[in-house]
Amino acid sequence: MSIESLLRIVKIPVTPCGPHHADRALCVSYSVMTSAEREGVREKDKDKDREKEKEQRGTKRPIVPASIPEPQVEQIHSNFVIVIHPGSTTLRLGRASDTLPTSIPHVVARRHKASGQLRRDETWLLRDGIEHADSKEQRHSGLKMVEQAIWSRKMSNGLRRIPTHPEQLAAYNSRMKPFPLDTCPRVKWTNTFHKPECLIGDEALHVNYSEPYSLHWPMHRGKLNLHQRSGGSLSAVLADLETIWIQAIHKFLDIAPCDLKYYRCIVLVPDMCSRQHVKGIMNMLLNSMGFTGVIVQQESVCATFGCGLSCACVVDIGDQKMSVCCVEDGISHRNTRLWLEYGGADVTRCFYWLMERSGFPFTKCQLGNRHHALLLQQLKENFCHLHQDISGIQDHEFKLRLPDSPPLLYRLKLGDEKLQAPMALFYPASFGIVGQRMTLLQQRSQGDPEDPHDEHYLMATQSKQEQAAKAVAERRAQAKHAALDTETGGPEATERPGLSGSYGEAATHGSADVSLPHGEHDEAAPSVVSRKLSSPQFEGKALGIDKAILHSIECCGE
Repeated sequence: MSIESLLRIVKIPVTPCGPHHADRALCVSYSVMTSAEREGVREKDKDKDREKEKEQRGTKRPIVPASIPEPQVEQIHSNFVIVIHPGSTTLRLGRASDTLPTSIPHVVARRHKASGQLRRDETWLLRDGIEHADSKEQRHSGLKMVEQAIWSRKMSNGLRRIPTHPEQLAAYNSRMKPFPLDTCPRVKWTNTFHKPECLIGDEALHVNYSEPYSLHWPMHRGKLNLHQRSGGSLSAVLADLETIWIQAIHKFLDIAPCDLKYYRCIVLVPDMCSRQHVKGIMNMLLNSMGFTGVIVQQESVCATFGCGLSCACVVDIGDQKMSVCCVEDGISHRNTRLWLEYGGADVTRCFYWLMERSGFPFTKCQLGNRHHALLLQQLKENFCHLHQDISGIQDHEFKLRLPDSPPLLYRLKLGDEKLQAPMALFYPASFGIVGQRMTLLQQRSQGDPEDPHDEHYLMATQSKQEQAAKAVAERRAQAKHAALDTETGGPEATERPGLSGSYGEAATHGSADVSLPHGEHDEAAPSVVSRKLSSPQFEGKALGIDKAILHSIECCGE
């Protein structure tokens, strides 16, 4: 039955349209319901009343959390991120969006504050230990091993290399005279007419010796150049770093110092670095230079990330130091880190000694002169190689450009000297360094009084079970290597293709030792102790780069 017919039965007029038509229909339908239907409706109403009473008594209802708006993450543009890689002699910096960084000499020249102040120029080719009484003998012994290693390796065509004699080369080179070059541009001194307080980079290296300026290298062998002389305190070195970095960013990146608050910074540090030095650098970047944010990354981790590798043995060959470590899944393993106190500058000095033995025509060359040092470094980069097939005597020439002097052209003949100098990295005795530590292991942190949860606190709060487990592991490692030495009669030197002679012979002539600095022999960290006990064959010996790589890889499992 339709609604309209029902309304006619109860004699209610039908309204075909209107806003309340549906409500009236519902009311009429309720009036004609049976008594059973009415009882059902009453029961439903009673159930609703009971639910309301339960709510009033405190019946728990599901709590719906309020919608919290997600924080808006600020997008960081690569143009506003500056990457700084400080080295001993070279500073590399640039924006994160740049393809290649800008490289400048990491040096600053400061003007004297008082007249008559003593001038001081720090050189990077000279170092302690090369003027020892035994340096010359050790250098000759190392060069003999290098010559034997080169002679034992055949060329790719199966023939032996043609030996060259220094006496034959000296007879020819000593007769060569320089030729003046009028068309070649001359090197000029840096213009200091306005008396700037400080100069950086190439401008600092070309300051006239008569000007009242002193050169400072804030980094030395991968660390802050702290010493007992003037300008060697931590605050003075950090001030030099701040001056160099601010001027370099302003000059090469066109970023004013007042705009650094809009930029972020990434600093690359060595794997073995002092936490106090990193803390001082961070304080300088945030508080003094005013960066809005700074992050510190290890060189080896960034190298693997840049190459797209998950694990690798990273070898960093710098100008004054070399470091070796193994990286796995973005973590630099502490036990695999090695620090070698020699690098490209030592190769340059060794190459100069070899050329001097072969009658180097530029007889006035001095290692302490910064312009002569730049010349020797350029000759090393142009002439030295590790190509085994390049053999025999070859003709070479170079141009000498000095300020206040006409440019000169020199000609000379060189033989195996170009290969012997870089081969000294495998035989560090050829550097003639006596009485200096050449190989360093990972140092234990000295602690920070401002850090309540430093390494000493973590060591003191370790559980007894962890300490006992570490002690057992150390005793097992010591017993394992002791048994191995007993069976083999001592550690044997491994040989690599193309390198003849045992490592024991190379170490006999070296007096550099592997040690833990700052009195860490008495109280060393478990990781350092276990690695030290696992490699007794390296104590008291200078470590070549090939042996350092093998040792670092072997320590991956410890």
